[in-house]
Amino acid sequence: MDRHGPDAVAFYGSGQLDTESSYLACKLFKGHLHTNNTDSNSRLCMASTVAGYRGSLGSDGPPTCYEDIDLADVILVIGSNMAEAHPVVFDRVRAVRQANRQQTVIVVDPRRTATARVADMHLPIRPGGDIAFLNALGRLLLDSGSVDRSFIDAHTKGFGDYLAFLWEQDVDELCDICGLEREQVEAVARLLGQSKGFLSFYCMGLNQSTVGTWKNNSLINLHLLTGQIGKPGAGPFSLTGQPNAMGGREAGLLSHQLPGYRAVEDQQHRRELEDFWSQPHGSIAPKMGLTAVEMFRALETGKLKAIWIAATNPVVSLPDLHHVRRALARAELVVVQDAYHPTETSELADVLLPAAQWGEKEWTSTSSERLVSFSPRLFAPPGEALPDWRILADFAGIYGLPGFDYADSGAVWDEYRLLTTARPCDMTGITRERLRNERHVYWPCPSEDHPGSPRRYLDGAFATPDGNARFLPRTHCDPREGTDHEFPFILTTGRLYSHWHTLTRTAKCPKLVRREPGPYVDMNPQDAARLDVSAGELVQLSSRRGTIRLPASICDTVAVGTVFVPMHWGDLHAPDNAINYLTISATDTLSKQPELKFCAVALEKVPNDFAAAVGSGLDQTSTAAVSG
Repeated sequence: MDRHGPDAVAFYGSGQLDTESSYLACKLFKGHLHTNNTDSNSRLCMASTVAGYRGSLGSDGPPTCYEDIDLADVILVIGSNMAEAHPVVFDRVRAVRQANRQQTVIVVDPRRTATARVADMHLPIRPGGDIAFLNALGRLLLDSGSVDRSFIDAHTKGFGDYLAFLWEQDVDELCDICGLEREQVEAVARLLGQSKGFLSFYCMGLNQSTVGTWKNNSLINLHLLTGQIGKPGAGPFSLTGQPNAMGGREAGLLSHQLPGYRAVEDQQHRRELEDFWSQPHGSIAPKMGLTAVEMFRALETGKLKAIWIAATNPVVSLPDLHHVRRALARAELVVVQDAYHPTETSELADVLLPAAQWGEKEWTSTSSERLVSFSPRLFAPPGEALPDWRILADFAGIYGLPGFDYADSGAVWDEYRLLTTARPCDMTGITRERLRNERHVYWPCPSEDHPGSPRRYLDGAFATPDGNARFLPRTHCDPREGTDHEFPFILTTGRLYSHWHTLTRTAKCPKLVRREPGPYVDMNPQDAARLDVSAGELVQLSSRRGTIRLPASICDTVAVGTVFVPMHWGDLHAPDNAINYLTISATDTLSKQPELKFCAVALEKVPNDFAAAVGSGLDQTSTAAVSG
C-alpha cells in the first residue's frame, strides 16, 4: 500500500463468513485502509437479487418468510432446483403440497430437475428466455383483467410506462423466444390471476446472467401488478446459497455497500460511517470498489497487487478459471484464510491463515427470510485456528489501527447493530443478550421490546424515497455468448443434492462421495445418438476459453441442444476438468454478476483409444450418473 496506494489491495470474502467478520472486513478495508475493494462470493450468486430488490422495492431483503409457504395457493419456482440446492426449504414446500391439494406448484426450468418432477406443472423454458416468459405473463394478466388497480394506484409508480410496454408485447413472439407453447403460459397466467397468495422462489437461474437484474425486476413486476406482495402467503422470495449471504450484504461486504444497507457512493452514508468509526471525512473512497470478477482482471493486469481471500475457493467457483489462475500467478501476495486445506485456492497462497469453523466459535448469521440467529461455540478450535473476526481484529491491532480491541464477538455485534438503526435492515433491538436468550429474531426489529417482523411492506410502504414500489419495464435480451456453427450447444451448470459448493467439506464425507463421486455431462438422447456417444463414454466439451473431458450421462432431463454439468468439482477432485474452465466471465451491467448459467460449447466423442489412455485418471472421479 505504501508503494502502490490503497487500491492495490483487496479482500474477497464469502457468504460463509459470519456477520461479525463481514463487518470487520468492511470497517478495516473501507474505513481504515481507504479502499472499497472488498467483495464476496455472494457476487456470484445474489448480486442480481440485491440490485433487483433495490431497483423495484428500494431496498435489499426479501419481504417474505418461510411461513408463507404454508399460506400460498400458487408457488412459482423459476431458476431454482430447490429439491437439490435448497432441500430443507423444498421439503417444506413438498410437505405443504401433499397436505393441501389446493396448492399448485409451478416449476420453470430448462431441465426436468428433481424439483420439476414433483411439481404440478413444469415449463421447460429455453435457457435465457426468462424475461420473455415473465413479460408474456404480464401481458396475459393484463388481457384477463387480473390486475389489482387499487394496490397499484396506492403503492406503486411507473405503471403507465409498464402498461404501455406490455401493450406493445406480442405474446406469441415472446412464447417463441422462451421456447414454450402459448397454452402453457396461459395456464400459468390463469393460476396467478386467480390466486389469493402468489409466492415465487428464484435463485441462480435468474441471477447468473448478464441481464440478471432485469430478470429480477420482471418477476417483481408481476407481484406488483397483481398486488401479491406485502401480505401473508405472497411475495418474491430469493433463495440464498450460503449460510450468511444475507448477513454479509447487511454488513456492507460487497464493494458498493457500507453497513446497514448504505452505499459507498452516497456522501451522507460515508460521513455517517466515518463519524461512527472516528475517521476524518474523506476516509472512505467515494467510488465503489472492484467486484469479484473485476478483482481477478485487475490482478492479471497488475493494477491489483495483493488479495486476501477468506472462506471461499475462487479457483473452482469463478468463471474462466484459466484467467483466474493467471491472475493469482501475477499477484505479489495471496493470503488465504480458511478452515480447510488444501483447497484449489489455498494451494496457491503465499500466506495461510487457519480459521475456526462453525462449531468452534460464537457467530451470528441472517437466513434467507431475514431471521438473525446466534450460534454458540461447541468446542475449541484446533492448533492456531482463530475465528475469522479475531484474525481481522488482530491484523488491525498489529498495524495500530484504533477501534479493533474487542473482548469477544458479542462486542463486535453490539457495535455493528447500532449502524442499522433507522435503516431498512434495522436490528437495533437485537442485542447480544437477546440473541443468546432467544437465539433467533427477525429484522426489522427497531427496539428491544419489538418482537421482530417476519414480513416486510405489510403497510404498503416500500423502502423508496416516496414509499412507492417501482414498475420497471424490461425487454428480452439474449445471453452474451450465442451458439453458432463452431459452438452449437448451450452449456448450463448447477448443483447436486449430495455436494455443496466446491467440495471443501462434502468431499470429506465418504457417503456423499459414493453417491456422487465425480462430474459428468447430461446429454439428450438425440444429441448422443448424433454424436455416437453411449452412456459412460468420454465426451470432450470445448468453449472459447478451454476444454474438458467428462463421461456422458444420457437422459431426457435436458433438451436437444443443451447440456448440463454440475459445478462442484475442481482440480483437486477432477484434475483439469472443472466446468468453470469453460464458462464466460461476462457480467450484468448493474449487478456485476457473471453469466455462469449460459455459454456456447462444442461436443465431440473422445476416441476409445484415447479414452482408455486417460481413463485411469478419470475413473476415480468421473463415474457417477452415467446411465441417466
